[in-house]
Amino acid sequence: MKLDFLMDNAEQAQMWRFVAQAVAIRDNMVAQQNSSNILQGVKMTSLYTQTHRSVTYANDAVSLHSHDFYELLLCRSSCSPEYLVGSERYLLRKGDIILIRPGVSHRSLLRKDVSGPYNRDLLWVSQRMIDMLFQLDEELNTLAPACVLRTTGTQWEFLPDLFHKGVVESEKRGIGWQSMVLANTIQILICLFRASQDPQDNSSCKEKTVLLDRIMAYLEENFATRVTLADTANHFYVSESTITHMFHNKMGVSFYRCLTQLRLIHAKSLIVEGVPMSDVGQQVGFADYSTFYRAFKKEYGISPQQYLSYYRAAAGQIVVDLPRNIDSSQL
Repeated sequence: MKLDFLMDNAEQAQMWRFVAQAVAIRDNMVAQQNSSNILQGVKMTSLYTQTHRSVTYANDAVSLHSHDFYELLLCRSSCSPEYLVGSERYLLRKGDIILIRPGVSHRSLLRKDVSGPYNRDLLWVSQRMIDMLFQLDEELNTLAPACVLRTTGTQWEFLPDLFHKGVVESEKRGIGWQSMVLANTIQILICLFRASQDPQDNSSCKEKTVLLDRIMAYLEENFATRVTLADTANHFYVSESTITHMFHNKMGVSFYRCLTQLRLIHAKSLIVEGVPMSDVGQQVGFADYSTFYRAFKKEYGISPQQYLSYYRAAAGQIVVDLPRNIDSSQL
């Protein structure tokens, strides 16, 4: 466990009240489930920012998931991976930066025609860090509205070097490395703020809409209702088998598994907002609490109440090391 050097005495006192509970929940997560499920509840191990590099391949299983922090992803591959953010789909190019806000569902999509590795740098930024920036400079009152910033051939072509600099500092861990990563992150965020003000830098990188995009938008709008495969097929005038095969080929999961993941992502947001546990499941489309509980436990490896306790522990400014068997490349 590691304490942030900026914590005052009151924060440290509050932290110790949560330590035992947070560690117990973390250990329980490891004992109950494998890393592929734990990944979806992954927490930052820093109060402000952290960064690392990651590599996956086309046949690696990645689930639809979300975080309670901001994620910036820099694509370093030439294999043009597809990425789904909410109901929007992007074909990433080398040098593209994608911004994912807290609570937004996202995942890379399977592409059978891509055999090479998918390399990227990941930068995680807490809400606390964003609030600190707003306090320093009131003009920085919003994050870039564009989901993807294309840096190659633009004035922002230097940004991949900044991402790399932060990753190297994080890996080498020399004297003052945390401060260097923090300063580097601030520079990256300010550049994104500035890029958002320029229409030429804020051009859309979205792909042309296809059936998958329309169905994902439909699910985002209707996940809280009784959505069925048959009703969805009728809505889009296609066969059920067309949707089934599309989800298998592009998402690597069934239609209903994807719908369940989407519902659980929204459930996590309601849980941390303080909605009673007995109401959360029904508000996101589950028939009853027991069905919601089983789905949550199966997907994340912990119960909804344990997730809330773990979240509150983190909000109490505890920094708990993640289990070593968590493979961050799955993110």
